[in-house]
Amino acid sequence: MSSASLVLLSAAVSIAFVHTLVGVDHYLPFVLIGKARKWGLKKTLGLTALCGLGHVLGSILLGAVGIGLGVALNQMTWIESIRGSIAAWSLIGFGLVYASWHFIRTRRGLEHSHLHRYGDGSMHTHAHLHHGEHRHTEEGVGSSSDAPEVNLTGWTLFVIFVFGPCEALIPLLMAPASQFHWGLVLAVTLTFSLVTIATMLFAVSAVSMGFRFVSLKVIEKHANTLAGLAIAMSGLAIQLLGI
Repeated sequence: MSSASLVLLSAAVSIAFVHTLVGVDHYLPFVLIGKARKWGLKKTLGLTALCGLGHVLGSILLGAVGIGLGVALNQMTWIESIRGSIAAWSLIGFGLVYASWHFIRTRRGLEHSHLHRYGDGSMHTHAHLHHGEHRHTEEGVGSSSDAPEVNLTGWTLFVIFVFGPCEALIPLLMAPASQFHWGLVLAVTLTFSLVTIATMLFAVSAVSMGFRFVSLKVIEKHANTLAGLAIAMSGLAIQLLGI
């Protein structure tokens, strides 16, 4: 492997790590949603990995199309910036809708949470309607009304991350592609993608574990509302500050 290739791969590692860690939207939404809904770390990391995969695949697909069509680099970065704005505003919208939904339900007394501990030591928390029927099983499955909202939340975040750009990846791909070094294009793609997803998982794990030492019982009733507002603020920070 040439020195130029090593430099490019090293750049892919460092840029992916910094890009992910500085961009709080890469991990804060997952931590907040997981904390508010009292998900286990495994479930939170599963959603993080899924969204991270969509995040990098969206840019890889765009880069592949651009390479195939011979689109100039400046045009590709312009498209990525548009995707970035869409993702930021989508994150803001999602956060506000999520916060409003849970705030209204809490204010109307339609929703409260229960913590259940099972024989195997596992715990499960879910919110449900006061007047609705709900059941508990040893598998920790709450009311049937819980699942659709969880799925909707996860898939909404996934779609937002698919449209969210890895703008730093485009120039890294176009450089070797212009020289028809397809092996290096693949290596850079895999390196950047793996480091991005790994950093997302690391950040979510670290912040989630840090939250274990913080008691939120005082605001637990409005945890989902506050999580939604924080997600909206992270999207606003991305839009205004470009982080």
